[in-house]
Amino acid sequence: MKLALIGYGKMGKIIEEIALLRNHEVILKIDISNLGEFTKENLSKADAAIEFTGPHSAYENVKKAISYGVPLVCGSTGWLDRLDEIKKTVVQENGAFLYASNFSIGVNIFFELNKKLATLMAPHPDYEAGIREIHHTQKKDSPSGTAITLAEQILERNSRKKRWVNENSDNVEDLEIISERTDPAPGTHIVKYSSTVDDIEIIHTAHSRKGFALGAVMAAEFLKGKKGNYSMKDVLNL
Repeated sequence: MKLALIGYGKMGKIIEEIALLRNHEVILKIDISNLGEFTKENLSKADAAIEFTGPHSAYENVKKAISYGVPLVCGSTGWLDRLDEIKKTVVQENGAFLYASNFSIGVNIFFELNKKLATLMAPHPDYEAGIREIHHTQKKDSPSGTAITLAEQILERNSRKKRWVNENSDNVEDLEIISERTDPAPGTHIVKYSSTVDDIEIIHTAHSRKGFALGAVMAAEFLKGKKGNYSMKDVLNL
C-alpha cells in the first residue's frame, strides 16, 4: 500500500517504521513544517492516510482528508465531541473512515473485557467503579481517549452512574477518572471495583507505542477499498 502520514511526531515515526516492515510505502509525511503539501493532489496518490496529531488540529485534518476522498485512519484524541459530525460527513461524501481511541490489539480486547465486567457488576451496588490512567507528561489531553471509552462503556451498563468526571468526587452518580502524568509511561489503564470486602481490577499496561502503531497500520490495510465508518472491532472481528 501507499500510505500518507498526517502528523509526523513520535507516533508518526513509529507508524512509518511498522509500515515499512510490513512492506508498505510511505509517500507523504505531513508535519507542521510542510503543511502546504497537505493538498488533494498529494493525498490522492495514497491508498490510505493515517492521522495522528493533537486535539486542536485533528478535526480540520480529518475533515480535509475526507473531502479529498482518501480512506482515513485517525487516532487523535481530545476532539471526540465532533466525531458524530465527522461520521455523518463520511456518509455524505461516500468516504471511508476509521477512528479508534486506541489501536492496540490488547486494548481492544481489554475494551471487551471491560464491557463484560461492567455488565456483571451492574447488579451489585456495594461495588464502587473507578478508572485510573497513567501516561507520559507529553500527552496533550486528559483524560485519555482510552479512559473515556472505558468510562462510556461502564456508563452504558451501570444505571447508578450518570457521568464521568476527571477528578475525585463525592457524588455517587459520578464515575471518577483519575489521570496521572509521569515519565516514562506509554500508557496504563486500570478499571477497579471496590467494596468493603474485596476489590476487582482489570489492568492494561503498554510497554511501548509499537502496539498502537501496528494496530493503526492494520486499520489502514483493512480500510483500503472500503466505504463507510469503521472501528477496531471491525478490524479485529471482535
